[in-house]
Amino acid sequence: MVYMVMAAVLSGIGMLVSNRLKSKFDHYSRVPLQSGLSGKEVAEQMLQHYGIHDVKIVPAKGMLTDHYNPQTKTIALSEPVYNARSVAAAAVAAHECGHAVQHDTSYAWLQMRSAIVPVVNIASKAQQFLMMAALGMFGMGGNPTLLLITVIAFGVTALFSFITLPVEFDASNRAMAWLDEADVARGTDYDGAKDALWWAAMTYVSAALGALVYFVFFALKYAAAANR
Repeated sequence: MVYMVMAAVLSGIGMLVSNRLKSKFDHYSRVPLQSGLSGKEVAEQMLQHYGIHDVKIVPAKGMLTDHYNPQTKTIALSEPVYNARSVAAAAVAAHECGHAVQHDTSYAWLQMRSAIVPVVNIASKAQQFLMMAALGMFGMGGNPTLLLITVIAFGVTALFSFITLPVEFDASNRAMAWLDEADVARGTDYDGAKDALWWAAMTYVSAALGALVYFVFFALKYAAAANR
């Protein structure tokens, strides 16, 4: 019960952080970037600075759907970022370029995360059924073998969540360093970009803590079932 309460609390915190991020993004999306660059132009200049010429920058539908795909070497910038000339657009575009720089320099944490993606995809798809089964919703609760499989599935996703943290923080650090060095974000623009990226990072922190709680919960249930 304690762990379920903790999970509920962390889920609530995650929602609050996510809403705060959206609020910050909306605010800084209305703050014009003094250098006047669009999100796409920020990405182009940062990639050029690091000598990366094989990464494409493409528009993506939706909001906060920005991402870097290491398999296709593509930076997808959402509609509020691609053509926007705002502090938020500069921060997000530079952050995604940070991932491209990580890929280009064989950043160890990014390589590790990419390597376990196939396993994480399988574990994530199975989690909902495993959780319900392990909690006895199909009359299978308390089965040590089932609980062990559940522990492994949640352990994989928890591991992935924690590996993601240094990847995201490093990408933001690279973004802020370049925005400062290239004089793209100055004064209050720089502070705003840093604030926006900090809240983005907090969404990953809350997700990692939530994943850890579920892993510990099922690990303890397995330990109890195995010792009967």
